[in-house]
Amino acid sequence: MDHLYAAPVLNQHFLDMGFDLDDVVVVSPDEGSIKRAVGHAKRLGNHLAIVDKRRKSASETQQANIIGGPIEGRIALMFDDMISTAGSICGAAQKVHDEGAKEIYVAATHGVFSGEAIQRLKSAPITGVVTTDTIPLPPEKTLEKFTVLTVAPLLGEAIKRIHHDESISDIFVSSR
Repeated sequence: MDHLYAAPVLNQHFLDMGFDLDDVVVVSPDEGSIKRAVGHAKRLGNHLAIVDKRRKSASETQQANIIGGPIEGRIALMFDDMISTAGSICGAAQKVHDEGAKEIYVAATHGVFSGEAIQRLKSAPITGVVTTDTIPLPPEKTLEKFTVLTVAPLLGEAIKRIHHDESISDIFVSSR
């Protein structure tokens, strides 16, 4: 079984935005996204930071720290596999904002946007939210800061390669 990653689509979107890659830092919003963030950082400037969240105890709230960086004065790009309730990504974005990022973009393959996600994203210090069209986004769930990218060419290329008995991993080399 092969997995299809949206990394080529998401990375190309940010490259097309024309950022000076020396000003970009890729941020992992949590420990579970580190491998993904490392892959994106290789394509988007090599600066990497991790939001490390820890509970002091079962009754105390999380404390977040930034590992790596630098963040201050940079454009932060945060990647996750999906945005569901947006609680974690917005919390991480707030920490990155507090550390002095000049712009913050969050990107995810799947935009589920359940519960209070839209309100959280609207009020968070996030410049832009980028997702793919793997899950249809109804008009009532859109914000001005949303960008939805199509994965149709990526899927088409994968289908073509499978049909011709070619490797699909080449699509993702240097993109993950």
